[in-house]
Amino acid sequence: MKIAGVEVGEQPLILAPMEDVTNPPFRKFCKRYGADWLYSEFVSADALVRSVNKSLKKLVIDEKERPVTIQIYGRFIDSMVEAAKIVEEVKPDFIDINFGCPVKRVAQKGAGAGLLRDIPLMTEMARQIVRAVKIPVTAKTRLGWDCEHIVIEDIAKRLQDVGIQALAIHGRTRSQMYTGEADWEPIGRIKNNPRIKIPILGNGDITSPQRAKEAFEKYGVDGVMIGRATIGHPWIFRQIKHYFETGEILPDLSVKEQIEIIKEQILLAVEWIDEVRGLLHMRRHMASMFKGLPHFRELRIRMLQAPSIQELWHIFDEIERKYSGEYPLLLPE
Repeated sequence: MKIAGVEVGEQPLILAPMEDVTNPPFRKFCKRYGADWLYSEFVSADALVRSVNKSLKKLVIDEKERPVTIQIYGRFIDSMVEAAKIVEEVKPDFIDINFGCPVKRVAQKGAGAGLLRDIPLMTEMARQIVRAVKIPVTAKTRLGWDCEHIVIEDIAKRLQDVGIQALAIHGRTRSQMYTGEADWEPIGRIKNNPRIKIPILGNGDITSPQRAKEAFEKYGVDGVMIGRATIGHPWIFRQIKHYFETGEILPDLSVKEQIEIIKEQILLAVEWIDEVRGLLHMRRHMASMFKGLPHFRELRIRMLQAPSIQELWHIFDEIERKYSGEYPLLLPE
């Protein structure tokens, strides 16, 4: 499948944008294990315009990542347009507009999912960004602000009409945050609406190969975004592709294999930031690993509290000795 001339693969598996997660080191692993299309962390438009170093660093991309999207968010059209022009200079394949972030510090200020309460402003913002840059612009949003205001069908039509090239939809409202189950029925209706011609990407609760297959077969989406299920498990993309090809569930990696991967991730994170912040950053990934190992609680606590690479490496050695790589786990149904 191509979007505005950019090849993204047939039935693409897409790494969803996640703050403090989808940085270049993590994207590298997701690409290695089969992700077809990568998204950056979201980047504040206001911070880009002010040349804040932390935000400018989020614009770093590697040629091996392509196709890759840089996502921006903000509440003001002028700063969003200016930020899009800044992003265009680093030449990602796409610029994505975040119309879906539900966290209070973003949405309550009128950015991200906050724009679900002002569809005309959302539409005009998209229109002006599309006009301001030459590379394709996509968008990511939610079903609506709350269950009484499911507005996604109107949004999809409006965004398509102003030039948005693809739309990713998270099957929750802003008020749901990440609770409850994602509702894919509205996503399917939009995909199957003859009025909608742009690719529709589905997002929400893709935690297993079976759910990814259902998203394509039952709801007909053009691509599937995977977010939280990749944390600590970047090889989920390979497991899904294996299931699509064979119908078989590929077991999780052995303990030894997981340790080798997390060590490499940690070293890249430390190189990307520094040792203290790199280890703090990787705790979220480590907390999601080694699920199901018996009598693992004490080792997990020590692993997550390790203050240095040296100590963490000793703990990994202890984990490997104790479990000997004999505990490959299956993804949940």
